[in-house]
Amino acid sequence: MRDYSITKKTGEWYDARVIDSYGNKYQNYFETASEANDWIYYIWEKEEWFNSVNSQELLYKAIQQCKEIDKNINVREI
Repeated sequence: MRDYSITKKTGEWYDARVIDSYGNKYQNYFETASEANDWIYYIWEKEEWFNSVNSQELLYKAIQQCKEIDKNINVREI
């Protein structure tokens, strides 16, 4: 069930919280309410992608790419 909230305490940024259709919860802070609102719509528009990507596979590939970069610039291996 989708849900969201945007709150603001005096002297602080806007606290945006959103739940997508899969029940995943997200939180972020913004300087304006408009930015917070745009972010909520962004999360909802991209929720299919967020839930289809294998995060472990992405992490593995990122680490491998970092290791390759280190090797190319002669940095000690991980």
